[in-house]
Amino acid sequence: MTPAIGRIRALPVWRLPADPQPLGGGITNLNFTVTQGAEKFVVRVGDDIPVHQVMRFNERAASEAAFRAGLSPEVVYAEPGILVIRFIEGRTFTAADVREPRNLERIVPLIRRIHTGMPKEIRGPAMVFWVFHVVRDYGHTLAGGGSRHLARLPGLLAAAEQLEREVGPIDLVYGHNDLLPANVMDDGNRLWVIDWDYAGFNSPLFDLANLASNNELSPEQEDWMLHAYFGAPADAGLKRRYSAMKCASLLREAMWSMVSELHSTLAFDYAAYTADYLGRFERALAAHKVQ
Repeated sequence: MTPAIGRIRALPVWRLPADPQPLGGGITNLNFTVTQGAEKFVVRVGDDIPVHQVMRFNERAASEAAFRAGLSPEVVYAEPGILVIRFIEGRTFTAADVREPRNLERIVPLIRRIHTGMPKEIRGPAMVFWVFHVVRDYGHTLAGGGSRHLARLPGLLAAAEQLEREVGPIDLVYGHNDLLPANVMDDGNRLWVIDWDYAGFNSPLFDLANLASNNELSPEQEDWMLHAYFGAPADAGLKRRYSAMKCASLLREAMWSMVSELHSTLAFDYAAYTADYLGRFERALAAHKVQ
């Protein structure tokens, strides 16, 4: 029996003996399901991850706010390092699902609901997720840890500095900030957003760029997305700022993986993930420069 399973079994929330079953998909924490009679729950196990600026008090507050806002399933129990959430019968999206036009038409209004609804529901201290600060902090972590990517750091950080200037002043909303396809679920009737590890105040452009970059939307879909979100076709200035944020989103994901290569103990191929996202970043940056 692993320590995580033993800890889950001992939680005071269960009314029946718990038999935790591993649930795949997590790349920053361990996930399990527990069935209690007719009810089923997801248990997320993970401590703070300072190198990724993941603080579990923030994840809990955001998850509870998301339930109140009608975006996520209910949190039924929490203690440091543990979050117990009601299980949703449905399927997690793939990138191909996100790119499906009918699904994209449902996702963009959901992002707007996150941005406008979450600030009304979040309680207690709230974090800020500024991608350029995250990238700079990752740079320090990678340098201090002797990363195999050290030779690339100066160029990556210089690119981030230029992109930050191009993003310019921002509006401020409350963002999810981790719109990987598997963080959107469809129960057959509606969509849910899950996994609020990186939630915090941010520019609305980040969630839009993050959705597009993580799910490889086409240029036409990106234009549609910006039009749908802002209510009018994007002008050249907005497109330029969005493009810069898209590059930053890809760079952050690549550097997140570089840091995970050094610090994560989860069984995941971070080296391949790094290579994938570095390639995406380089292609996006090259396209951005010729706009």
